[in-house]
Amino acid sequence: MDRLCDKFKLKKANIGYVVAGYPSLEYTANLLESLDDSCLDVLELGLPYSDPLADGEVIAKASFSAQRAGINADKVFDMLDGLSKKPNAALVFLVYYNIIYAYGMDKFIARAAKAGISGLIVPDLPFEEASELKLACEGADMALVPLISVTSGDRVQMLKGYDRGFVYLVGAIGVSGSKRASKERLKAMRESIAEVSNLPVAVGFGVRDSTGVAEVHSYANGAIIGTAIVQASQSMKEGELIAHINGLFGRV
Repeated sequence: MDRLCDKFKLKKANIGYVVAGYPSLEYTANLLESLDDSCLDVLELGLPYSDPLADGEVIAKASFSAQRAGINADKVFDMLDGLSKKPNAALVFLVYYNIIYAYGMDKFIARAAKAGISGLIVPDLPFEEASELKLACEGADMALVPLISVTSGDRVQMLKGYDRGFVYLVGAIGVSGSKRASKERLKAMRESIAEVSNLPVAVGFGVRDSTGVAEVHSYANGAIIGTAIVQASQSMKEGELIAHINGLFGRV
């Protein structure tokens, strides 16, 4: 069963991003146990990393803060294993490859699957180096979510080997939180993806609010908000953040 892909079958998907362990691991656990009160279909959990090359200032600072508090992969796995209530939303990790490599790929995949993770997004792993991890994910009934950007050009052909999860279309030229590329350019890339892949397409980077979500939903299968959620988590309690997330995606 492709639990991740299923989230796109009946509606346009809402996808959120948080940094695992920020502002605390307890905060993340409480948020996950309340996640069914949100409109999210998929939640990306970012594993804190010292060199988050794809992340803008807000997410990078949150990641550094979690790292300084001692949050690592083991602590996140333990937190997920100990949840009293598993969310209906699909959970994916956004994780840099060095964390997987240092942990041990097979061990990382096994623990992620046991913890209920449906897929991995690995922003620093190029298509040419991804075959071993992709195979390991498939063996654990997980998806390795491919990333493609408006500047990828003919590399869109590399999506032909992917048949699980969804395609992550990077909607900004720059790091997370940057200004979104034009609608016309993103629509053109969406159409190029459709020529080579039947997977649903979700747009992230540069999507900040309900207006951006509505625009993305007009041509793609899902919209991803990250920076605005992480920024709000700096000051909001878990229940307040759930309500704020619903507002960001236009659910009142």
